[in-house]
Amino acid sequence: MTDFLTVRGLHAGYEGSTVLHGVDLDVAEGGVVALLGRNGVGKSTLINTLMGLVPSDSGSVLIDGHEVAGRRPDVVAARGVALVPQGRRIFAPLTVDEHLAISGRRSKNGAWSRARVLDLLPRLGERLRHRGDQLSGGEQQMLAIARALLSNPRLMLLDEPSDGLAPGIVAQVGDVVRDMCTGGMTVLLVEQDLRLAFSVADRIAVMEKGRIVLNTTTADFRSDAERARSLLGVG
Repeated sequence: MTDFLTVRGLHAGYEGSTVLHGVDLDVAEGGVVALLGRNGVGKSTLINTLMGLVPSDSGSVLIDGHEVAGRRPDVVAARGVALVPQGRRIFAPLTVDEHLAISGRRSKNGAWSRARVLDLLPRLGERLRHRGDQLSGGEQQMLAIARALLSNPRLMLLDEPSDGLAPGIVAQVGDVVRDMCTGGMTVLLVEQDLRLAFSVADRIAVMEKGRIVLNTTTADFRSDAERARSLLGVG
């Protein structure tokens, strides 16, 4: 299987502080990799660096064979990458309908049409006239996903989509991710909810201190519970 995302020796961080210390990571085309690790090890920094929101200091990021390290977010997006950021980042004054209309302008052709997105996320169809700040946390998360899907990406970056959500809504997020993968989308998922990660990912990568220290199949990771607990800092 061909790798759609290939990261080699990636260093990045913020002014006066390096967070990523030579990250190597592969995500196969059509595959789902769940990126796990304790808080503060660099998972969100990696996602934001891949999207071009955090500048890289050195290293390579190939999207379908094209180098995007250090490129602007719009250049990365043009290569077929979309981000669902941690915290959703919905525009409070805009209605659901306005969010979808703006997002739909980026890609008029593709499998993910407005109709298909609303079919997958019917609650949004019921809330079209509601502003972003009138939505529940779960509805905001679904809107953030819908907004990304309407750009018809080939690679979806999801940064902790379960954060702050009730278990039933987390299960719905899992259903949506599985629906993406059925269509062949490639997914890199940063997640703390192990049930969600295990339910959708075919591979698990674990980050420690700004490096990937383990990359294996989900089945192999789950079979070694002691190692998993040690790497993730759970009891």
